[in-house]
Amino acid sequence: MTESLAAPPTDTAAIARAAELLKRGGLVAFPTETVYGLGADASNPAAVRAIFTVKGRPADHPVIVHVADAAALDTWAREVPQAARRLAARFWPGPLTLVLKRAAPVDDGLTGGQDTVGLRCPAHTWARALLAAFGGALAAPSANRFGRISPTTAAHVRADLGDRVDLILDGGACPVGIESTIVDLSGPAPRLLRPGSITRAQLEAELGQPVPDAGADAPRASGRLEQHYAPGAPVELVPAGALAARVNALRGERLAVLAPAAALLDRPAQVVARLLAPADAAEYGRRLYGLLHELDASAAMRILIAEPPAGPDWEAVHDRLRRAAATQETPHSL
Repeated sequence: MTESLAAPPTDTAAIARAAELLKRGGLVAFPTETVYGLGADASNPAAVRAIFTVKGRPADHPVIVHVADAAALDTWAREVPQAARRLAARFWPGPLTLVLKRAAPVDDGLTGGQDTVGLRCPAHTWARALLAAFGGALAAPSANRFGRISPTTAAHVRADLGDRVDLILDGGACPVGIESTIVDLSGPAPRLLRPGSITRAQLEAELGQPVPDAGADAPRASGRLEQHYAPGAPVELVPAGALAARVNALRGERLAVLAPAAALLDRPAQVVARLLAPADAAEYGRRLYGLLHELDASAAMRILIAEPPAGPDWEAVHDRLRRAAATQETPHSL
């Protein structure tokens, strides 16, 4: 069933309570257009450290700072190239993170000890209301245990983090569904650190120059580890035409399958969950993490995913699936 794209009206009382908790150093999970974020006062080092504790996040892995508008660029970055201002003017508020050279007061906890900081201005009405009520910037990685499937509903956050979060704001399902595009603008030329719903082609059209993939010398950034976004069961990417043969080869294992309709004609008894893959890249991205959560909840020993179509519009989906499948973990024990 397709989830509604419209967020429910903002709950003014809940937003006010969340802002007060943040001012006292608490943690608040809140919806953005991409995924739910685990927010803390970005100017409070102790609150930022609490994010890392709750998530089990490595201390050298930077978090993205969420800001209310482009004016914050000059507060958080010491150098703001014209390319950054152009991208902010075109895509903010929206699912785009800009990595810039950090201003002197920016705490190491936000940057993983690097000389750069990632900044994003979210578009979701609840996130914007929270930023306005709080009156500052929010450090906010995804609201899940480090490396696991990102949350796109409040229920995902509750299931993964439970009472380790002071408050969860339920603003409905995230309309984009995958994390922001990240562009490194801390060097002489822009580089793509993480693909997202704002495509490379859109970035290049706005800047009038190529935006190549970042190399090994790029700043560390959220979601760049080889293994990430992973369910508890191992994930295997399979060409759609080879899916039936792979299911047959794994006879004896309980399997969960995500594939297009043409590859789901048969359902052997060993397939305990079978979900239809969206045919549109944007819809696939929006529903991806919800589908992975559902497949993982099936108690399958292995998750098989038919490889999506190729093409620039599918780059972000391929990135997330590749990282989810990067490490073959031990199957669930029952």
